[in-house]
Amino acid sequence: MAPALVTALAAAGLVLLLIAYVLRKGRRLPGAHVFRASRVSRGNRIFPAQVIVGESSITHFRPQWIGKYEESIHISHVASIRIDTNILYSDVYIESTGGQNPIECHGHTKRDAVTIKRLVEQYQSAFYRKGAPRPDRSGSAPA
Repeated sequence: MAPALVTALAAAGLVLLLIAYVLRKGRRLPGAHVFRASRVSRGNRIFPAQVIVGESSITHFRPQWIGKYEESIHISHVASIRIDTNILYSDVYIESTGGQNPIECHGHTKRDAVTIKRLVEQYQSAFYRKGAPRPDRSGSAPA
């Protein structure tokens, strides 16, 4: 085989491995309420961020070349949700009661942004309706 052909095949193989790695890192996470940002939006070109809304917390998941970045806020600590709708995509800002560094999610569809807000409000209402567990006098939560 010619050295140029071997080099071209090796380069093509590396490109395919890189594409497979990027697709694997950017795959949708399992769960019922997972919202993935568009790859076309800022900050999501290679690895799109995802927002997971659960009954007890909201998690902002951002894959990186090596590892991942996760930020989570308990439902009871969500102070406000702000949606900034642009021409194509919406940005969602979730602020905590602590007031430090809100979760910023860029590149979601307007429908996803509104659904995130609705789900958080629904889970907060359910959380406060049934009542948060109160610690007993010893400082630990009741069993």
